[in-house]
Amino acid sequence: MGLFQAFNISATGMTAERFRTDIIAENIANVNTTSTEGGGPYRRKIVTFSEKKVTPFSQFYSHSLNAAIGNGVKVFSVEDDTETDFTMTYDPSNPDANEDGYVLYPNVNVVTEMTNLIDATRAYEANATAFNASKQLAQTGLQVGQS
Repeated sequence: MGLFQAFNISATGMTAERFRTDIIAENIANVNTTSTEGGGPYRRKIVTFSEKKVTPFSQFYSHSLNAAIGNGVKVFSVEDDTETDFTMTYDPSNPDANEDGYVLYPNVNVVTEMTNLIDATRAYEANATAFNASKQLAQTGLQVGQS
């Protein structure tokens, strides 16, 4: 694996986790949104990652090198959570209440979202640490080369 490939892998991880953090923040911000443009309450969003496919340069000049080492990660999809049910709460004063006085609230659980936020933050930090370790390794290699 090349030096710049290590930087790229860490950078793609940080970018993906930052995007995941933005989606989690959107979910938390809409925890009380009972009506959307599409009708009905806000539906929680889930981010899915996949491996980033890159054609390495080595495939262009040599077929003997196996360059399928890692290439990083990318956001594969952002989908609505259709498996978790909406929360039904009695609130007859709400304009979105049904005839029995119940309101459908989004399927966003703040505790779950905060747990996911901690997970995304730690993954981001791990990628930043790996990036800094690669940078330190490169700087050490350059210092040895100067000697």
